[in-house]
Amino acid sequence: MHLGIWGGFIALILTLLAIDLGLLNRKDHAIGFRESLAWTGVWVTMSFGFSLAVYGLYEHHIDGFGTENGKAVMTGMEAALLFASAYVVEYSLSVDNIFVIALIISTFKVPPRYQHRVLFWGILGALVLRGLMIAAGAALLHQFSWMMYVFGGILLLTAARMAFQKDESVDIEHSWTLKTVRRFYPVSNEFHGRHFTTRLPDGRRAVTPLLLVLLLVETTDVLFAVDSIPAVFSVTLDPFLVFTSNVFAILGLRSLYFALAGMMDRFHYLKAALVVLLAFIGLKMLLGHVVPMGPGTSFGIIVAILATGVTASLLRTPPPHEET
Repeated sequence: MHLGIWGGFIALILTLLAIDLGLLNRKDHAIGFRESLAWTGVWVTMSFGFSLAVYGLYEHHIDGFGTENGKAVMTGMEAALLFASAYVVEYSLSVDNIFVIALIISTFKVPPRYQHRVLFWGILGALVLRGLMIAAGAALLHQFSWMMYVFGGILLLTAARMAFQKDESVDIEHSWTLKTVRRFYPVSNEFHGRHFTTRLPDGRRAVTPLLLVLLLVETTDVLFAVDSIPAVFSVTLDPFLVFTSNVFAILGLRSLYFALAGMMDRFHYLKAALVVLLAFIGLKMLLGHVVPMGPGTSFGIIVAILATGVTASLLRTPPPHEET
């Protein structure tokens, strides 16, 4: 089903990743704020540019996109709006993930020149895991329509947990991932350049702290995906739109991390905006059959919620004790 288009999209992503690691970032170096901001703009532009390709696929029903049983069920504009909505939802929820990634990297004191490398491979692994989770979620929703209510309930519980959770610290040293690795494999106490493994003085093969950081980034993404993937399914059940929007959001996550990691404390109201966003999406999933909502309306509400949180954060005047 649509194998040619799916294959072409995956080939495009692999090509972009190869250019990224093989040409543009061949040498390890620290990513500066301006460089990361520029790349964030590039990925966001490419993402919304891809919505034009989505429009063409679904408007002209190329390879059967936007049809069911030979009948048109979705226009190009509807598909483009759904893609954009799913992308914005996934990208915004990824910001919460950045907080944890920044904590992991600072805890392990990863040298700035190697942070890009670990995030690159972390994102590559996340693409594979997200694809598997999306396929599983789509299969569940196709087989059991009531799973939509389960996903909606999960999002409402997540919104409630975020709203009332005061302590945002993460106990990294006692995480299940680190305990498992250290139980079965020797761990080096020092970084060995850009390598994920090394040899100890006694000749044993050991993992480096850089690999521990990579594994923690991967497991963190899986945990966040439990919330974000159901949220995207609330926007659309079309597997192609869900997968492609997730991919573009993840690809832009690395540059967004370098752009925001040093200024997280500026976004005071972003968490509140994400709580409202999750609650809205959860209610949309639970009440979708009672109160149907068009793609344009849904997209407008999502953008308005996020824009309000970001604008309020940027306009907030720091209290005297916060000034430097």
